[in-house]
Amino acid sequence: MNPGDFQMLSELVKKRSGLVLSDDKVYLVKSRLMPLVRNRGMNGLDELVGAIREGKDKTLPDEVTEAMTTNESFFFRDVRPFEQFRTFVLPKLLEANAATRKIRIWSAASSNGQEPYTVAMILKDEAAKLTGWRIEFLATDISKGVLEKAKAGVYSQFEVQRGLPVQHLIKYFKETGQGWEIAPSLRAMVEFKEFNLLNDMKSLGKFDIVFCRNVLIYFDQPTKTDVLNRISQQMTEHAVMYLGGAETVLGISDKFKPVPDQRGIYALVP
Repeated sequence: MNPGDFQMLSELVKKRSGLVLSDDKVYLVKSRLMPLVRNRGMNGLDELVGAIREGKDKTLPDEVTEAMTTNESFFFRDVRPFEQFRTFVLPKLLEANAATRKIRIWSAASSNGQEPYTVAMILKDEAAKLTGWRIEFLATDISKGVLEKAKAGVYSQFEVQRGLPVQHLIKYFKETGQGWEIAPSLRAMVEFKEFNLLNDMKSLGKFDIVFCRNVLIYFDQPTKTDVLNRISQQMTEHAVMYLGGAETVLGISDKFKPVPDQRGIYALVP
C-alpha cells in the first residue's frame, strides 16, 4: 500500500469514527480490509481505494469504517470493574436514587455485547435488591455487524470460555447448534443502538453509569477531550464513568475526578 492510499484511508476512518491510524498500522489496515476486498470481488486494496476515491459507491466508506472499528471484547473483562459494580457502584446508586427508584446505564462502544450482558447478569444476580426498581440499559456501537451479533446473543464455545464463570454459563445460557445462546430475559434488559461517539449525545438522555472502557485509546487527544466533555453532560449528579485500565482523564478533561480507592471509576467534578 502506497503512502498516499494509506493517508486517504486514515483520514476517512478518523473523520467518520475518531479512530487514529498511525503510520505503523499499515499491516492492521491490510488485515482488516482484505476480507472486504474479497467479499466485493475486487483484485486488491488498490481497487478498493480507487473505488472510494471515485465516490460512486456510497456504502463503501461505511463498510471500510466498520471493518476498521470492529474490536473484540469478552465477558467479565478484567474482572475488577464488575466486582466494583456489584459491591460499590450499585449499592451507592441504590442509596442515591432511592426516591426515583430508577437507574440508567450506558455501555458505549459495546462491541459484541459481552460487556452489557455481563452487567445484566450481575443485575439479575442482585434482583432481590432491585425489586420495584426501573433499570434502563442502553448499549451502543458504531458497527452494525457487532450490534447484530449482540442482539442475537449467540456466542461460540471460545467466547464463553473467555472470562465467563461456569455458574453464569449454566444459569444464563443454553447450548444450541450455533453455540451458546444467552437467556431471553437478559437480552430483553438491554437496548442495542447504532451510535457514533463523535455525534451529538443529547438524544441519549442522562445516565447514572457510563461504561466507556478501552475506547479512548483509539482517539487523539483533542477527540478524547471532546468525547469526555460531552459524556459529562449526559451524566446525573451522582453518576460514575468507567474507563479502561490503561486510560485516564488526567490532563485530558477537567470534568471528572477519580473516585477514591476505586481504580478506573470517575465521578463528575462538582
